[in-house]
Amino acid sequence: MLFGAGRLGHAGRVQDGPTPGTTVYTDGACLGNPGPGGWAWAVPGGKWQSGAAARTTNQRMEITAALEAARSLPGRLEIVSDSTYVVNCFRDGWWEKWLVKGWVNSAKKPVANRDLWEPLVDLYRAAPGRLRFRWVKGHGSDPFNDLVDRLAVAAATSQKGGEGEEPPEPASLGPSDSPAGPPRPGR
Repeated sequence: MLFGAGRLGHAGRVQDGPTPGTTVYTDGACLGNPGPGGWAWAVPGGKWQSGAAARTTNQRMEITAALEAARSLPGRLEIVSDSTYVVNCFRDGWWEKWLVKGWVNSAKKPVANRDLWEPLVDLYRAAPGRLRFRWVKGHGSDPFNDLVDRLAVAAATSQKGGEGEEPPEPASLGPSDSPAGPPRPGR
Protein backbone atom coordinates (compact mmCIF):
# COMPACT_ATOMS: atom_id res chain seq x y z
CA MET A 1 0.00 0.00 0.00
CA LEU A 2 1.03 3.58 -0.47
CA PHE A 3 1.72 6.35 2.00
CA GLY A 4 3.20 4.00 4.58
CA ALA A 5 5.56 6.47 6.17
CA GLY A 6 5.42 10.08 5.20
CA ARG A 7 5.15 13.68 6.17
CA LEU A 8 2.55 16.35 5.60
CA GLY A 9 3.39 18.70 2.70
CA HIS A 10 1.50 21.61 1.15
CA ALA A 11 -0.39 19.22 -1.11
CA GLY A 12 -1.15 16.50 1.41
CA ARG A 13 0.76 13.45 2.58
CA VAL A 14 4.11 13.04 0.88
CA GLN A 15 5.69 9.61 0.84
CA ASP A 16 9.32 9.61 1.90
CA GLY A 17 11.73 7.82 -0.39
CA PRO A 18 12.52 7.98 -4.08
CA THR A 19 10.67 10.63 -6.03
CA PRO A 20 8.79 9.43 -9.10
CA GLY A 21 10.00 10.62 -12.47
CA THR A 22 6.94 12.75 -13.33
CA THR A 23 4.29 14.46 -11.25
CA VAL A 24 0.93 14.68 -13.03
CA TYR A 25 -2.18 16.43 -11.74
CA THR A 26 -5.58 14.96 -12.60
CA ASP A 27 -9.17 16.08 -12.17
CA GLY A 28 -12.70 15.39 -13.31
CA ALA A 29 -15.77 17.60 -13.51
CA CYS A 30 -19.45 17.05 -14.16
CA LEU A 31 -22.17 19.61 -14.93
CA GLY A 32 -24.84 17.86 -12.94
CA ASN A 33 -24.31 14.39 -11.55
CA PRO A 34 -24.99 12.65 -13.87
CA GLY A 35 -24.53 15.09 -16.68
CA PRO A 36 -21.98 16.28 -19.24
CA GLY A 37 -18.51 15.63 -17.89
CA GLY A 38 -14.88 16.37 -18.52
CA TRP A 39 -11.51 15.09 -17.33
CA ALA A 40 -7.98 16.46 -17.55
CA TRP A 41 -4.38 15.77 -16.62
CA ALA A 42 -1.37 18.07 -16.77
CA VAL A 43 2.32 17.83 -16.03
CA PRO A 44 3.67 21.06 -14.52
CA GLY A 45 5.62 22.74 -17.32
CA GLY A 46 4.83 19.85 -19.67
CA LYS A 47 2.13 18.00 -21.56
CA TRP A 48 -1.59 18.09 -20.85
CA GLN A 49 -4.70 16.38 -22.16
CA SER A 50 -8.44 16.61 -21.58
CA GLY A 51 -11.56 14.82 -22.79
CA ALA A 52 -15.32 14.79 -22.40
CA ALA A 53 -18.29 12.47 -21.99
CA ALA A 54 -21.90 13.37 -22.77
CA ARG A 55 -23.58 11.72 -19.77
CA THR A 56 -21.43 10.63 -16.88
CA THR A 57 -20.67 11.18 -13.19
CA ASN A 58 -17.99 13.12 -11.39
CA GLN A 59 -16.47 9.91 -10.00
CA ARG A 60 -16.15 8.43 -13.49
CA MET A 61 -14.39 11.57 -14.71
CA GLU A 62 -11.98 11.51 -11.73
CA ILE A 63 -11.01 7.89 -12.46
CA THR A 64 -10.78 8.57 -16.21
CA ALA A 65 -8.35 11.44 -15.62
CA ALA A 66 -6.00 9.20 -13.61
CA LEU A 67 -6.38 6.32 -16.10
CA GLU A 68 -5.65 8.51 -19.13
CA ALA A 69 -2.59 10.01 -17.44
CA ALA A 70 -1.27 6.53 -16.61
CA ARG A 71 -1.92 5.34 -20.17
CA SER A 72 -0.41 8.42 -21.84
CA LEU A 73 2.73 9.11 -19.82
CA PRO A 74 5.74 6.79 -19.67
CA GLY A 75 7.85 6.00 -16.65
CA ARG A 76 7.24 6.50 -12.96
CA LEU A 77 4.32 8.77 -12.11
CA GLU A 78 3.09 10.54 -9.04
CA ILE A 79 -0.60 11.07 -9.76
CA VAL A 80 -1.92 14.01 -7.74
CA SER A 81 -5.70 14.19 -7.33
CA ASP A 82 -8.24 16.00 -5.17
CA SER A 83 -10.41 12.87 -5.37
CA THR A 84 -10.29 10.81 -2.20
CA TYR A 85 -12.16 8.16 -4.20
CA VAL A 86 -9.17 7.71 -6.51
CA VAL A 87 -6.39 8.18 -3.95
CA ASN A 88 -7.98 6.02 -1.23
CA CYS A 89 -8.44 3.12 -3.66
CA PHE A 90 -4.66 2.77 -3.79
CA ARG A 91 -3.67 4.20 -0.40
CA ASP A 92 -6.09 1.94 1.47
CA GLY A 93 -5.81 -1.06 -0.85
CA TRP A 94 -9.48 -1.18 -1.86
CA TRP A 95 -8.45 -2.69 -5.20
CA GLU A 96 -6.81 -5.65 -3.46
CA LYS A 97 -10.04 -6.45 -1.62
CA TRP A 98 -12.04 -6.07 -4.83
CA LEU A 99 -9.83 -8.60 -6.60
CA VAL A 100 -10.08 -11.12 -3.75
CA LYS A 101 -13.88 -10.72 -3.60
CA GLY A 102 -14.39 -10.87 -7.38
CA TRP A 103 -15.00 -7.13 -7.86
CA VAL A 104 -17.54 -6.91 -5.05
CA ASN A 105 -17.28 -4.12 -2.47
CA SER A 106 -17.59 -4.26 1.33
CA ALA A 107 -21.39 -3.86 1.00
CA LYS A 108 -21.38 -7.06 -1.12
CA LYS A 109 -22.42 -5.10 -4.23
CA PRO A 110 -20.62 -4.92 -7.58
CA VAL A 111 -17.86 -2.30 -7.58
CA ALA A 112 -19.13 0.85 -9.27
CA ASN A 113 -17.16 1.97 -12.31
CA ARG A 114 -15.41 -1.38 -12.66
CA ASP A 115 -14.91 -0.72 -16.39
CA LEU A 116 -12.56 2.14 -15.43
CA TRP A 117 -11.08 0.74 -12.22
CA GLU A 118 -10.04 -2.56 -13.81
CA PRO A 119 -7.65 -1.08 -16.43
CA LEU A 120 -6.25 1.39 -13.88
CA VAL A 121 -5.62 -1.41 -11.38
CA ASP A 122 -4.07 -3.50 -14.19
CA LEU A 123 -1.63 -0.66 -14.97
CA TYR A 124 -0.84 -0.31 -11.26
CA ARG A 125 -0.17 -4.04 -10.88
CA ALA A 126 1.76 -4.42 -14.16
CA ALA A 127 4.70 -2.35 -12.94
CA PRO A 128 4.89 -2.20 -9.15
CA GLY A 129 6.18 1.17 -8.01
CA ARG A 130 5.44 2.90 -11.32
CA LEU A 131 2.28 4.66 -10.11
CA ARG A 132 1.98 6.51 -6.82
CA PHE A 133 -1.09 8.49 -5.77
CA ARG A 134 -1.18 11.64 -3.64
CA TRP A 135 -4.15 13.66 -2.46
CA VAL A 136 -4.27 17.44 -2.74
CA LYS A 137 -6.94 19.72 -1.31
CA GLY A 138 -9.03 21.06 -4.17
CA HIS A 139 -10.31 24.51 -4.99
CA GLY A 140 -7.50 27.00 -4.69
CA SER A 141 -4.87 25.33 -2.52
CA ASP A 142 -2.62 24.29 -5.42
CA PRO A 143 -2.21 26.14 -8.75
CA PHE A 144 -1.80 22.93 -10.79
CA ASN A 145 -4.88 21.34 -9.23
CA ASP A 146 -6.75 24.53 -10.12
CA LEU A 147 -5.42 24.26 -13.70
CA VAL A 148 -6.65 20.69 -14.26
CA ASP A 149 -9.94 21.60 -12.61
CA ARG A 150 -10.40 24.44 -15.14
CA LEU A 151 -9.37 22.15 -18.02
CA ALA A 152 -11.90 19.49 -16.90
CA VAL A 153 -14.70 22.08 -16.52
CA ALA A 154 -13.86 23.53 -19.96
CA ALA A 155 -14.04 20.02 -21.50
CA ALA A 156 -17.35 19.32 -19.73
CA THR A 157 -18.79 22.65 -20.88
CA SER A 158 -17.62 22.46 -24.50
CA GLN A 159 -17.83 18.65 -24.75
CA LYS A 160 -14.46 18.81 -26.50
CA GLY A 161 -11.09 17.60 -25.32
CA GLY A 162 -7.70 19.04 -26.05
CA GLU A 163 -4.02 18.46 -25.63
CA GLY A 164 -0.75 20.27 -25.84
CA GLU A 165 2.93 20.31 -25.06
CA GLU A 166 2.55 22.97 -22.33
CA PRO A 167 -0.50 23.63 -20.16
CA PRO A 168 -2.46 26.76 -21.07
CA GLU A 169 -2.45 29.76 -18.74
CA PRO A 170 -5.32 29.41 -16.22
CA ALA A 171 -6.51 32.92 -17.11
CA SER A 172 -7.21 31.70 -20.68
CA LEU A 173 -9.64 29.07 -19.34
CA GLY A 174 -13.08 29.47 -17.86
CA PRO A 175 -13.82 29.40 -14.14
CA SER A 176 -13.09 26.42 -11.98
CA ASP A 177 -15.59 24.04 -10.46
CA SER A 178 -17.58 25.32 -7.50
CA PRO A 179 -16.47 23.74 -4.19
CA ALA A 180 -20.04 23.98 -2.88
CA GLY A 181 -21.61 21.69 -5.47
CA PRO A 182 -22.29 21.61 -9.18
CA PRO A 183 -21.03 24.51 -11.29
CA ARG A 184 -23.33 27.50 -11.47
CA PRO A 185 -25.26 28.21 -14.68
CA GLY A 186 -22.99 29.46 -17.44
CA ARG A 187 -19.94 27.70 -16.06
